[in-house]
Amino acid sequence: MSLLLVCSGGGHLKQLHELVERLPFPHKDRTWVTFDTGLSRSLLEDEDVVYATYAAPRDVPNIARNAVLAVRLLRRQRWSAVVSTGSSLAVDFLPLAALRGIPSYFIETAARASGPSMTGRILARAPRVATYTQYPAWAGGHWRYAGSIFDGFTPAEPVPAAPIRRAVVTVGTTESYGFRRMIEALTVSLKDVDTVWQTGATDVSGLDIPARATVPHGELVEAIATADVVISHAGTGAALTALEAGRCPVLVPRLRRHGEHVDDHQVQIAAELLGRGLAVVAAPDELGPDVLQQAARRRVDRLLRPPALDLGS
Repeated sequence: MSLLLVCSGGGHLKQLHELVERLPFPHKDRTWVTFDTGLSRSLLEDEDVVYATYAAPRDVPNIARNAVLAVRLLRRQRWSAVVSTGSSLAVDFLPLAALRGIPSYFIETAARASGPSMTGRILARAPRVATYTQYPAWAGGHWRYAGSIFDGFTPAEPVPAAPIRRAVVTVGTTESYGFRRMIEALTVSLKDVDTVWQTGATDVSGLDIPARATVPHGELVEAIATADVVISHAGTGAALTALEAGRCPVLVPRLRRHGEHVDDHQVQIAAELLGRGLAVVAAPDELGPDVLQQAARRRVDRLLRPPALDLGS
């Protein structure tokens, strides 16, 4: 039997890809279901992948199409378990898998530090779907604490101060919201720095920068590995990419009141990483030389054997 791994793109995929080796059951044979993006093509290059139809939140027609895909895949073969980190694909697959008697696990994204997402609230009511949080503070009831994606990283010894010559700026690729406040502030702070600008949906008109809406994941990873400093929106996927390269990112949370996201969950992500010593957190108007230099000096180590996820019943 095979393990079925189901998730949307961006941070959901980054988290499940990072967590898969920490799952507490055998999974040599596995199949992924996710959206077809540059990130998924790169991360899952050597994996068995089924690409679902992209479905935005509340995109009922495409969510329905993916439900049909779920029925077909779950009938195709015997599955040892189905694991998901969200979002809409989890609702399509996990309840159906549980009804078929397949062990079904939902691990709420690390973006939700104070309570479950809408997906989590739906799945917590689904019969026989086990639901887990990455934050012990709100475990209880339907939710158990499983461990955190960030348990695999620890602060390292700082490096000597040096001029910042190379930087990476990224706002993620799956957001439908721009983040001009951050980009605009950094055009001043990084004026004389060789910078990779991944700007997503941001309107960069009038800004004298070599902006790119998307950067291939492999290229972005290489750029981060050689950068002196990484500045990112406080998305889980972007933060993990920096941590995996040993960099301590400057995280700038998007805020709902500025029309930069649907809510303020990035504030929660930033606070969690700041508390663990794995990030520097700043608002756009705080992105001056001192903040960038502070992050440039800090490094992050990856644990060789992070703890297994506790998915006990």
